[in-house]
Amino acid sequence: MEKIDLKIRNMDPSLYNADLAPLPMEQRKWGWFEIFNVWSNDIQSLFGYTLAATLFISYGLNGWTVFAGIILAGIIVNVLVNLTGKPGVKYGIPYPVIARASMGVRGANFPALIRAIVAIFWYGVQTYFASTAIALLINALLESPGGGTFLGMNAVDWASYAIVCVFQLGLFLRGFDWITNFLNWAGPLVYLVMIALLGVIWYKAGSGLVNELGTIFDGRGEHPGGPIAAFAAVVGTMVAYFAAVVINYGDFSRFVKNESQMKWGNFLGLPVSLAFFSFLALFITAGASVLFGELITNPAEIVAKVDNLALTIIAALTFFAATVGINLVANFIPAAFGLANLAPAKISARTGGIITAVIAFFIGGLWIALISHIGIAGFVDTLGAVLAPLYGIVVADYYLVRKQKLNVQDLFSAKPGSTYYFDKGWNTRALVAFTVASVFSVASVWTPALSAWAGFSWMFGALLGAVLHMMLMRRKVGAAI
Repeated sequence: MEKIDLKIRNMDPSLYNADLAPLPMEQRKWGWFEIFNVWSNDIQSLFGYTLAATLFISYGLNGWTVFAGIILAGIIVNVLVNLTGKPGVKYGIPYPVIARASMGVRGANFPALIRAIVAIFWYGVQTYFASTAIALLINALLESPGGGTFLGMNAVDWASYAIVCVFQLGLFLRGFDWITNFLNWAGPLVYLVMIALLGVIWYKAGSGLVNELGTIFDGRGEHPGGPIAAFAAVVGTMVAYFAAVVINYGDFSRFVKNESQMKWGNFLGLPVSLAFFSFLALFITAGASVLFGELITNPAEIVAKVDNLALTIIAALTFFAATVGINLVANFIPAAFGLANLAPAKISARTGGIITAVIAFFIGGLWIALISHIGIAGFVDTLGAVLAPLYGIVVADYYLVRKQKLNVQDLFSAKPGSTYYFDKGWNTRALVAFTVASVFSVASVWTPALSAWAGFSWMFGALLGAVLHMMLMRRKVGAAI
């Protein structure tokens, strides 16, 4: 890797703080294992399992076809994050700073804020899912928790939700090293628990399971666009699920020692880990269907029905750990950095994290009361469609406009005439590209005439954003770059 001077001189206070500054190579401690665990925890979260199980049973496809679609999505995401991760490794800067090159030093506040808002939504939703694991544990230890409900949850559910909120904030405030260590043991342990859960279910289901597998793997429901569109929807929805992490991957890759370590971690954590996890989810869901006579997509509910106290306690704690781990890395940290980028002199990443936690507490309640009614796939596709054009713009700008070279000093400069100053700090061309592309990509999710191809919304939005940005920036390729 070429030697780059990462020490910022004459920085503008409104663009700089210690959290946004380039991270020197000697301070980078991550290798492939840490990156692998970022993806493993993302995949292993309760929401991730629920999404995978929902895809297996909702599109009318054979289970193996869905499995192939999920693996293909993992390969696609692997390619995408290698692209967004490279500038993070090279310059040691987080996503909000990388975005300044394409959006302008002031205009980057816009995509950073959008990414923060999406992260806060995800954070609230994942917090709710993590709380179901704690509720499972409490219900297993108490004889009859019972009680009335509010917004669909009883006292135990709300207490569990509050516990998760406080725990996550406390872990974040302890520092990034604590979060890294938390991820490193949570990821592998979840796989051990899932293998144990699969063994218990198949043992209890007995020989009848083998006879029923063919019927179970046929799937349920019907996709309006037919099998090809259904397969595309599976691939597209899984890509959209990772969209929030894909776009701000520089927030993580900046901690990696070198690009080779990043790529190995991405490969093992995406196509490989996703294939293994989806295989377990497929057979656990199938076994639970035979054993309990119903399709259950939340593994916490499956564990509760198995009625084994030891397994329940271990599973509840590990699923809780995996969901909390990725929630901190994929949602809490991007939101904290995004908010800090709005006013670096006044808002640190720590303060941004506290703001995130407060807002997300109510978002979790919104999921229970409202968002869950639009369906998991619809929720994932919508958020992915909003973020997709930002990915296309940032990648096209870095690789095709900037030719993989950034002026690090000017990323922290708001002086007129500096490389990324554009029009008073805003690149209006990039903003136009984002607006047009996001309208079309979101419309592809919610327009009835296009609903059969909603799975393409993320890829369509990213491609359109990239093409529009390149077309609009063509006249700027000269001295401004």
